[in-house]
Formats: sequence, structure tokens, C-alpha cells
Amino acid sequence: MKMGFGLVFLLVLSLGVFDVCEGKGKGYEEAVNCKRLECAPYEVVHSQKDYEIRSYTTSMWISTPPLNSSSYKDAVGRGFNILFAYIQGNNDQRAKIDMTAPVLVDIFPSTGPFCNSSFIMYFYVPTKYQNNPPLSAQAHQVKLPKHKYAAVRRFGGFMDDSNIPTQALALRRSLKGTPWETSISTKNRVLTYSVAGYNSPFEYENRVNEVIFWFDRP
Repeated sequence: MKMGFGLVFLLVLSLGVFDVCEGKGKGYEEAVNCKRLECAPYEVVHSQKDYEIRSYTTSMWISTPPLNSSSYKDAVGRGFNILFAYIQGNNDQRAKIDMTAPVLVDIFPSTGPFCNSSFIMYFYVPTKYQNNPPLSAQAHQVKLPKHKYAAVRRFGGFMDDSNIPTQALALRRSLKGTPWETSISTKNRVLTYSVAGYNSPFEYENRVNEVIFWFDRP
């Protein structure tokens, strides 16, 4: 049974607090929805209780343009409209495309109290279309990841403007004193990161979200 894009994606528009998922030193378990949806492939390089280091396979994704907003909820709501239209046939092949996971969002935090943050949303292209993705004037093709490695922290509940920064900070603290701390160091610039969501908003248990720092050197 394929899950509609709207059901999966609305998770970023809802608020709730549920069970937190944590790794046990052997890598996070496969997200339940990846047993029925095609998911972006990766390998675990290293794992601890609070995080894991991954190497993702370079693949084709579909991207929205940058979405400027003071609100994550507002930005992903606009991004949803673009990506939902794309997989429903608003593309040059008029193809209806199966949902995949995760929905990925790059976050570029604002640099001041009155500045907007910037968000870019991505849909993982199914294997069927990897070599020839349908084209669209509203969304464009991009190969991801742009960096070799990913430091990942998994958490539960529904993502929102308050818990995403909290989880990003927790991941940064978990990496302190590790070989990867220097790799993600930003010195004088604001740290950018991504979040990934795997669930429908109507799934209240075993929710899987991830916050991700990307880097190139182990």
C-alpha cells in the first residue's frame, strides 16, 4: 500500500510530543515506513547511542527553490504545494510518482532577530526515474548529498520551530570531543543543517525524524 505524499508531508505541519527514538550503539533501526516506501540509501560509518555517522549514496532529488520565512511551518507549507503538485503530474511527463522517504529540508537559520531563515525542500526520486526525472518549471533536479558524510540524530514527535533547534543543539553537544566535531565547526558563520521526516501525521507512535549535519572530512 502506497502512502500519499500529503499524508507523509503534513508531519512537518503538526505539533505533538511522543516517544523519542534512540540508537543503541549498533545504528538506528530502519524506519518502519522504509519497509513499504522507497527510501534514500546510505551506509552507517559509525554509531553511538545519541547519533550515527552515515555516508549517503549520491542520488537524484527534486528541489523547491529557496523559501524565505520566519516560520518553518510556513516555509514547508509552501514547499509542500510545489512538491505535491510535481508528483501528482505537474511535470513534463505528466507522471504520477510514488511517494518516497524521507522528506528532506535544508535549514539556513537567520543571522538576526528580524531576518528570515531560508528553507529548501527535497523529494527523493524513485529508482524508476533516477536516470530520467520528469522536469518541472516549479521544481528542479539536484544531486544529493553535496557532502560526503552526515552526522545524524534521531528523535520522535512532530517537528516544529522549537524542537528542531533543540535537537540540532543536542546533536552538536553529542559530537563534542569526537573526531567529527572539527569537521562540522562553523567558526564565524551560522551552522546550517537539515531535517528529515519519515511519517504520516496520522501516525502517533514510533515516529522517526532526524536532524543532520553534513561534512566532507571524517
